[in-house]
Amino acid sequence: MKKSLFLILTLSLFIVSACTDTKTQSLEEFYKDAKIENVDKVIIQDGSTGASKVITEQEQIDEFLSMIKDIEFTPQDNQEKRVGWRYSITLFDSETEFKFTTHQIGDTYYDSNPDILPVVDGYYQRLKIDEK
Repeated sequence: MKKSLFLILTLSLFIVSACTDTKTQSLEEFYKDAKIENVDKVIIQDGSTGASKVITEQEQIDEFLSMIKDIEFTPQDNQEKRVGWRYSITLFDSETEFKFTTHQIGDTYYDSNPDILPVVDGYYQRLKIDEK
């Protein structure tokens, strides 16, 4: 009985780990995988107020991307569903978009190194663009 329970638990763990195709990678690798090559618009939405800032000037877009592109995202061990987020960022390449939050890409929760939250927060706060 104990042996079969152990086997079932081991098999379950194997199946769960096999189903998660997540690995540590840079944010740039994530958005390049999503076929985002030339970002021409960025929307940063503040999760606490619901306000958004839309960036369309290429110089501002390039500055923002240079600040975040090399940040490494490592999957968190705990993948339980959560509610809420601080910032949501959407990158656009014409009609193609790549959307993520400071702790989630797709259905996977991540830790970022260095922490992306203060980078995005600082950039958002100093942007000279009206909130929408």
